[in-house]
Amino acid sequence: MENIGYYNGKTAPIAEMMIPMGDRSVYFGDGVYDATYSVNHIIFALEEHLDRFYNSCRLLDIPAPMPRDELRATLYDCVRKVDDPDQFVYWQCTRGTGIRDHAFPEGSSNLLIYCRPCKMKDMNERYRLITMEDKRFFYCNVKTLNLIPSVLASQRAKQAGCQETVFHRGDLVTECAHSNVSILKDGVFITHPLDDLVLPGISRKHLLEICREKEIPVEERDYTLEELRTADEIIVSSSGAQCMAACELDGQPVGGRDPMLLQILQAACRAKVRRETANA
Repeated sequence: MENIGYYNGKTAPIAEMMIPMGDRSVYFGDGVYDATYSVNHIIFALEEHLDRFYNSCRLLDIPAPMPRDELRATLYDCVRKVDDPDQFVYWQCTRGTGIRDHAFPEGSSNLLIYCRPCKMKDMNERYRLITMEDKRFFYCNVKTLNLIPSVLASQRAKQAGCQETVFHRGDLVTECAHSNVSILKDGVFITHPLDDLVLPGISRKHLLEICREKEIPVEERDYTLEELRTADEIIVSSSGAQCMAACELDGQPVGGRDPMLLQILQAACRAKVRRETANA
């Protein structure tokens, strides 16, 4: 198949799949999700994504749709049904189906999966960024379906001819619309600490691991818009864009002042993907 959709045990091409009007995602966005990529039909960093997915379910009191081993097998079953070996792999769990009522419904949760051909981004590309006040609520550490602020920010970036929007609360940088953002300054990798203002990104975690392996100093702390603008490099990281450097912020040139350290991080990211998705 060119792509695959899954909903509570039924699979078909994505265009043929439908969900009930009573699914809690329709009225409330009442659910959580996670996503990663497959390379050579091998799902990259799956265990870490499953950790985050089940933690998101726990934080919102949403019953997990199935045991971890069963979900892992179901995801692989979907991935193997798609002809292209390089795919975007997405799954979400909603609180169930019922008549619209803010209180929790009785019954089990719903599981939706889709897989479509898609490659990870080329890290040789440099991003153009804009900034925007972060008006989201305080569950940013949960990968929830409530993404309206991120949707609006992503559209604003698109209209500006940019690839991402950097959120800030007052003068403090948090993250991007659908990525984490970190900086390199004087040989130090600086990133916002994990709290309820940012998502615990898997690629962010990998970058921190790489820094420690290569003895690159790390600071997990608040940093300001001014530090962002004057950084040696601005790094945007997500599952499909693991270590993307920026060349522009709000129309002004940025970065490009520590290409050697940037190349070390990007090369290590590429090596990790190759190592973990190599055909046995």
